[in-house]
Amino acid sequence: WSQSSNIKYSYLLFLGSHDSFSYWVDEKSPVGPDQATAIKRLARISLVKKIMKKWSVTQNLTFKEQLEGGIRYFDLRVSSKPGEIGHEIYFIHGLFGIKVWDGLKEINTFLEQHPKEVVFLDFNHFYAMDDNHHDFLINRIRSAFGSKLCCIEFVEYVTLQYMWEKKHQVLIFYHYPLHQEYPFLWPGNKIPAPWANTTNVHKLLQFLETTLEERSRYGTFHVSQAILTPRVKTIAQHLTRGLKNTLVHKNLPMILNWVKAQKPGVKGVNIITSDFVELVDFAATVIALNDLLLEEDEPAA
Repeated sequence: WSQSSNIKYSYLLFLGSHDSFSYWVDEKSPVGPDQATAIKRLARISLVKKIMKKWSVTQNLTFKEQLEGGIRYFDLRVSSKPGEIGHEIYFIHGLFGIKVWDGLKEINTFLEQHPKEVVFLDFNHFYAMDDNHHDFLINRIRSAFGSKLCCIEFVEYVTLQYMWEKKHQVLIFYHYPLHQEYPFLWPGNKIPAPWANTTNVHKLLQFLETTLEERSRYGTFHVSQAILTPRVKTIAQHLTRGLKNTLVHKNLPMILNWVKAQKPGVKGVNIITSDFVELVDFAATVIALNDLLLEEDEPAA
C-alpha cells in the first residue's frame, strides 16, 4: 500500500459494524432511555428483558475481536444512566452495555500495537445527556486517544500519507452541537449514513444503490448501512429466535453478493456496515475491492 499512500480515505472501502458495542448488554440494568415507555413497563417482567437481549445484540465480537477481524468503522450510541451519581457514559441499545471509557481503552490498545491503522468512531445517538455529560465524554475521548485524534479537515485532504505523517489514527464524528468547540470532533454531516428501515432485502439493496448515486454531490465520507431492521410484527412473530436467526442469517449472502459487485472510488462504496459481521467473509471481500482501486492507481509500466 505504501506506493498508493496518496489515496483519499473517502475513496477507500472500510468495513464497519452496526451497533458495534452491542456484543454485551446488561439484562440486570434498567431498560435504556432510548426505549418507549411501554417497553420500559413491559421490561419489569424478566422474560421480556431476555427477549430484548436477543433483539438488542447485533454483534458477537468484542471491539478487540472486531478490530482484529478488519472492522474500522464503529457505530456508537451512548447514554448516561438516569439516577446514577456522576456523569459516567455507557453504550446503549435497548439495554445498557459497557462503559464507553472501557471500549475506548480497548480500541486504543489495538491502535498502539498497529500504528498505521485508522478507525472511524461515529457517536450518532445520545440519550439522557446534558452538556455536562457531553463534556465528560469528550474529555474521555481526548484522554483515551490524545495526539492520535485527527482534527477536522477537508475530507479530500485525508489520505493514508496525511494520517501516517501526522501519526493520526482516529476520526471522531460527533452528532451534537458541542462538536463546534473541539477541533478533533467532526460534525455528523461529514459522514451521512442513510438508513433503509426495511425487513426486505430487495428494498434494502435498491436503497443502497440510490443513496450511492447521490453520494458524490456532498464531498463527505459515506456509510452504506447493509442492515435489515425488524418491525414490531417481526419481533412478535419470532420472539425467541432473535435478530440473528430471523433476519440476518438468511439475507447476509445476498448482501455480500451486492458488496462484491461494488467499486470503491469517488462514486463508490466508502464504509459498509452490517450486523454480525463475522458470519460471512465481509473482510476478505472488502480488502479485495480495495486492491482493485490500488491497481488502478499504479502508474502504467
